[in-house]
Parts: sequence; C-alpha cells; structure tokens
Amino acid sequence: MLDTETKRRIDTARDILVGKVPDPKSQVEQITIALIYKFMDDMDLESEELGGERSFFKGDFEKYSWRRIFDPRMGGFEILNLYSEAIMKMNVNPNIPQLFRDIFKNAYLPYRDPETLKVFLKVINDFTYDHSEKLGDAFEYLLSVLGSQGEAGQFRTPRHIIDFMVEIIDPKKDETILDPACGTAGFLISSYKHIIKHNSSNYNPKEETKTFEVKDVHLDELTINSKKYSGDKLTPDERSRLAKNIKGYDISPDMVRLSLVNMYLHGLHSPLIHEYDTLTSEDKWNEYADVILANPPFMSPKGGIRPHKRFSITSKRSEVLFVDYIAEHLTPNGRAAVIVPEGVIFQSGTAYKNLRKMLVENYLVGVISLPAGVFQPYSGVKTSILWLDRTLVKKTDKILFIKIDNDGFDLGAQRRPIKQNDLPESSKCIKEYLSIISMGTINEFGNEILISKEEVRSTHDINLRGERYKKQSVSISEFPLIELGDESIFEIESGGTPKSQDPECWNGDIDWITLVDLPAENLISNIYKSERKITQKGLKTSSARLIPVNSIIVSTRATIGRIGINRVELATNQGFKNVIVKDPNRAVPEFVALMVTNLKERMMELASGGTFKELSKSNFKTLQIPLPPLSVQEEIVAEIESYQKIIDGARQVVENYKPRIDIDPEWPMVEFKDAPFEIIDGDRGKNYPKGDDFSSTGYCLFLNTKNVRPNGFNFDELMFVSKEKDEILSKGKLKREDVVLTTRGTVGNTAYYDDLVSFEHIRINSGMLIFRLNREKLIPPYLFLYFQTENCQEQFKKIISGAAQPQLPIRDLKYAKIPLPPIDIQKSIVKEIIQEQSLIISNKELIRKYEQKIKDRIAKVWGNEI
Repeated sequence: MLDTETKRRIDTARDILVGKVPDPKSQVEQITIALIYKFMDDMDLESEELGGERSFFKGDFEKYSWRRIFDPRMGGFEILNLYSEAIMKMNVNPNIPQLFRDIFKNAYLPYRDPETLKVFLKVINDFTYDHSEKLGDAFEYLLSVLGSQGEAGQFRTPRHIIDFMVEIIDPKKDETILDPACGTAGFLISSYKHIIKHNSSNYNPKEETKTFEVKDVHLDELTINSKKYSGDKLTPDERSRLAKNIKGYDISPDMVRLSLVNMYLHGLHSPLIHEYDTLTSEDKWNEYADVILANPPFMSPKGGIRPHKRFSITSKRSEVLFVDYIAEHLTPNGRAAVIVPEGVIFQSGTAYKNLRKMLVENYLVGVISLPAGVFQPYSGVKTSILWLDRTLVKKTDKILFIKIDNDGFDLGAQRRPIKQNDLPESSKCIKEYLSIISMGTINEFGNEILISKEEVRSTHDINLRGERYKKQSVSISEFPLIELGDESIFEIESGGTPKSQDPECWNGDIDWITLVDLPAENLISNIYKSERKITQKGLKTSSARLIPVNSIIVSTRATIGRIGINRVELATNQGFKNVIVKDPNRAVPEFVALMVTNLKERMMELASGGTFKELSKSNFKTLQIPLPPLSVQEEIVAEIESYQKIIDGARQVVENYKPRIDIDPEWPMVEFKDAPFEIIDGDRGKNYPKGDDFSSTGYCLFLNTKNVRPNGFNFDELMFVSKEKDEILSKGKLKREDVVLTTRGTVGNTAYYDDLVSFEHIRINSGMLIFRLNREKLIPPYLFLYFQTENCQEQFKKIISGAAQPQLPIRDLKYAKIPLPPIDIQKSIVKEIIQEQSLIISNKELIRKYEQKIKDRIAKVWGNEI
C-alpha cells in the first residue's frame, strides 16, 4: 500500500509544477522523467557501495549524474541548463537499457524558471528507492492524476475494478495475456501480480485481502504492493515465458511511454508494449491471446473509425470494433473481460445488434452491470463488464447477469469510501457459478440472475440488460392482474415538447406539465395548473396532445415514478407516459394511480439509458396492476383518501410551525457584537483538509454545512479526519454547549452541541460559526431556539449576500440583535417551546403512521409477494 509520505511528496511535486505546467499529463511526464533519472543514479550509488561500478552515468554521461545537479557551486541557470541538456540527451546514452532510452525520447523541460526547477528537484531528491517495486506504487499513484483523456474517450480504470476483473478471469502462468488498448498498463500489471501471488509459497487464498475488498481506503491509495509475494514456485523458464506472454498495444506514444515505465517499475524489465492502432492496422491481426482484459476507448472521432476489412462486424464505432476485435482474437480456449458503455448493451443500431448476436452465440457467459459513476470525477458514464469464455460458452445455454449497485465508494466526484460493496459477493457468486456450471444451473440469487440464451435471442434487439429479464414478482392477489397496455380499458399516450426557439409556441393558455409540477414528496399529486403553458401552435407542431381530465400522469424519464392525476385538461412533456381510463366501468383513475405507485422499482428495472434513464412506451405497457371490481376500487380509494386527509392536516402543522418568542419591550435588545458570546469561525487556513484527508471513520468529526438542518444535526454523511490532521488545524473546534450557525449555502441553519455528545473531537468548516456562551447571561438552548425564530431569520435575510452561493457575512452579522431576558425567563421560554415541539414530533409520527397505513393497504391489494 502507498505510504503517506510518498503520496505527500508526489502531491507536493505536482503543486510546484502546476503554475508552469498546468496540463496533468505533462506534470506526470516531468515527474516520471525526474524519478527515473534519480532512480538510475540510486542504482549506480548502490552498485558503488557494494564494490561495483556505475552502470548508467559513466563515460561522457558521468557529468549528467543526478548528484552533479546538486553541486552547491552551481548557480540556478547552470543547474537548469545541465538538467535540460541531460534529459534531452539521455535517449542516446549507450549505458542505459533501450527501455529507458525510449522513456527519454523527445523529453524536454517545458519551462525556464531556475527557482521552480530547484524546488522541484529538491522534492524528487527526497525519493530514495533502491527497489523498483515501491517506486512502482508511487508511480501508480502518480498515474491516478491523469484521470481522463476525454477526446479519445479514455478513462483510467479504478484499481479495484481492474483487480475484480482479473480475479474473474484468473490468468495463469503459461497463458498469453493481452490488452489491446492498454493505457498505463493497469490490467497487465494486475495480471502479472495475480500470477506471481498465486505461484508463491506464502500465498493463502483464505487470508488474502483483495484490493476490491479493502474498506475505508481512497481510490488513489489502492495501489498493488505484492512485494511480499516472490513467485518462488515459478521456474526461471516459467518467469521468462511469463514476461514474454504479457503484451499491450496503445495508439498514443505518451501512453506507451508511461506503460513501459509502469511495467518496469513493477518487475517486468523488458515489457512488450507496442505503439499500435488496434482498429486500423492489420500488422498484428494474426496474433491471438488466451486472456484479454481491456477498458477500450468509448468515443469515436467525427466521421467514425475507418477500420480495415477483417472485422466480422461492419461498424465505424470504436466500442463495437474493440469488442469484436477482442472476441475474434481469443484462442479456442480463451477468455476475456472488457468494460463497455451502455450502447453495446442495448442500442438498437444494426452493428450493435449484430455484435450482441455474435457474442451470445459464441462467446458471452456473463454481463456485470457497474454503477454509473465508477469513473467519477471524470465521467458519470454507465458501463458494464462483458465476460467472454470460449470454453464455458459450450457448457451452458445460459447467461449470468450480475448487478453491482455499490463498489465500495460513493459515486460523487470525491469517490469517498462507503460500507456498501457488492464486488466481494459478486466475485464469490461467479466462483460458485463456475464450480456448478457442469453440475446444473441455478435460477436466481441476490442481484444475480441466469437467463437462457434462447430468451435473450428471442428479443428483437438481443438486449443485454439483466433487468429486462428479471421477472416481475409473482402476486397472490385475489384480483386479476391487468396490463396497462390492455386497450379495452386503458389508452397510453406519451407527451411532447414544442420548439423552444419559437416564441409563438409558448406562454399560451394550455397547461403543460413538467417534473416541477409533481413534487417528489407527494404520493400522488393532484394537478390543477402548471408552471409553464403552451399555445395552440405549440400543441399542433409537437407530439404533445391534450390529456383528458382524471388521467394518470406518470414520470418515466430521469426521476422515474412520480405520479399525478390531472384535474384539468392539459398536455405533458415527453418525460411522461399518461394513462387514460377508456372504460370508467372497469377502472377508477385514483385506484389505478395508487396501484402504479407500487411499480416504481419495476419501472426502474425496465428503463434504459446512460445519463438519464427512460422507460419506453412499449415497456410501460407491459406493467401489470391488480384490478378488483369497481365497488372495491372505490372503497379502497375512499379509505386511503381519509388517511391522506390526516397526513395533509398534520403536514400543515409541521411545515408552518416555527418557534416564537414574544419579546417583552422591557428586555434589552443586544447587538451580536455586544452579546454574551464569543463568535468563532470555522477553519479555512492553509492546513484545511483536502478531499483525501477525509474518511467515513476517524479521530475527529469534521462538520460541513450539509450536516446542519434548520433545527439540528444531520447524521447521514458524517466525515472524519485523523488525529494528525486535527492537531494542525487552527480553529473551529467545537466544545460542549456550543451553538452552531451556518453562514454559507444553507444560511441560518442551527444546531446545538448536546446532540453530539457521543463525539469527543469535533471541528467545523468555514461555512459555519461557533457561538460560545457566557452561561451566566445566556443559556445555549435559548440561543439555539432563537436562531430558529422568524424574528431572527428575518434579520439574517436582510444581510445575506450572494445569489448563487448565499453568504451571511460576519461583518454584518455582528449588528443583528438578540433579546436578552433574565436567565429564569430564558429557561421558561425554552420549556414552553420544547412542549410545542413535542406536539410537532407527535404530528410527524402521525404522518409516518398514516403513510405506512397507505402502503399497507396498497400492499394488501397486491397480495403478499413470493
């Protein structure tokens, strides 16, 4: 695992370069060149200390040795000129291996600032590795900053996903291994380490913690460090053959150079990485591999790829051609795991369908759906892993579909560790499937399902989305199940959007519904008007149409499953499917809407798409609901409406309540600057924690504005920092009985320390203030409740600045006022408000109770699911 000091040095080196070399790839190249330069000098030094001679810096190149650069007699420009000349000439140094000469090919110093270079080289000089393995881990962390090469559709594959795929494919010591779009060689290095580990005497599979099982470690720190595995079971011939069996191609010379370094530093001293265009060149077409692992580029250039004619599938799309190439270049017993975008899984184009047909018939044994966001912060693209195996495909007539909901990290830009991780269980499932594939089959377990190839082939588009084949839960409802597509009862209409650039289509008198008109908190929204309106021309020139009163409006795009009933004639946008009840003697609209609320999960399973999932009209029509006699429907609707009235009344109380303090004119009104409290702002200095400093557990709780509600703490996403980080922070430390106020973003929210008594060490960020009280004049609960009152909130509103990011400036806040009655009156006010709030809590419980009654009544209609 990468040590903290090495990580810090690499971050420091990047910080030094960022002003002169803003491009992350160029930063990586400059640090790479310097590390290799220093590493060669370290090896020369080690050789001399052992009584040997220099290998790299000798003869005409002795003057370029790393130590000469640090000669105290040299000035800044002399150092700059020597270093610049050295890296430019290193590619002709006959004393270094061809690999290193290739690394220094076309190397140059992109800036002429001697002070920047001196500071940078001093940081590099702190790296003292005599073994390339540890430097390899450092280099792998350095590569993590590359992130996205967006123009080529390339995204660095997270280490734990790489290792998960390698674990599935399980490459062996005598097999040829290929990555035809290798990038920085992550798959090849992981495969090499996998083989070394499995051929070491000290490897115990029952005790080994795999990378994809590691918890509470940030993605950037998930480096492979298997130096403890020597591969001692491998013979010299096997080692030599293994090194020759691992190959990679990449179209980018920069990536080839980085791959060469990465592989060398991980123990492969003669790596076989070729600069090669896999899709347009035929030079290596006749070379096959037993194992292929890849995350090829997804994006095709404008006009598409111009491949040669030897591909089985005719296409100009890079993702189609790469998958075709991988499948066709497996040996007769070969296997592969390849990451693909969702287009390969379900797009209806001819090339996509032909590719899926070929895979299902000859190669495909499994599809592993990854969560959208695996490639964050660089892309939220949704991807899957195709598992190909030419041997297994002959032994089973089924395809295993696995859905990964969580990969151990949240799906935001920071990709912070979380407890939920489906990868270990999915790996276990795959091993179980492999062990029983020759003995029989299993039907369904957890997030995994087995579907016959015949069923997949029978769909018109040969769709590879597992959710499409997951059977709807069997209902034992006493009532018949009716499809929404039953045209004797229902009519399904989609919406539409008029031309946005035509002003004659907008601001008319026809209500036009969008998601904003269906609040997320409502079970079913009664719609009487819309935020936006369109004209008759907008209606006639678009696919929108007027929906009759009392139709069921269902959101089927993005936020799938919001439901409303229109109480006026209106139109909707294309994000809705609208259920029109054609036969009022068979169905009550309100009842239909209630039953559809139970179908949200099923709608999500049937939806497709990347950034925004959408449920097609044809799939929507397949949804089924129980339909009892009309009198029973009316009775159920009346019962649920009575529950809803109680909920609406209780919600009015909850939403309109605010603590109120009746201010006596005799009480002094004191400005905050003169009030009996000290105002302490949150930490914002140079030692402020960075993204990598946070974790889901730790020594010190670090609160941000999201952790503070209008009247208390939010405990959903608490983050922590280490003791070492806590000790270098200068301010923002919370103490017992402090009151907190947010001053940025969610301005005016407040919380009271007593809610956090279980945490010993707490700090706040710069978007909050701590109020530390003189308790002889002001008690914390009184201040906490006063911040919530309308009187105080109105004062805050008058001094808030900023639109996109509201702020409550301290310079203005000090003139806000607080009434200061005697302590005994403060206590009586607190007591009275606490009693009021207990009634609010009771109303909240009433809402919860009756919402559950509605759910239970709907579930009763559906019957128990089996």
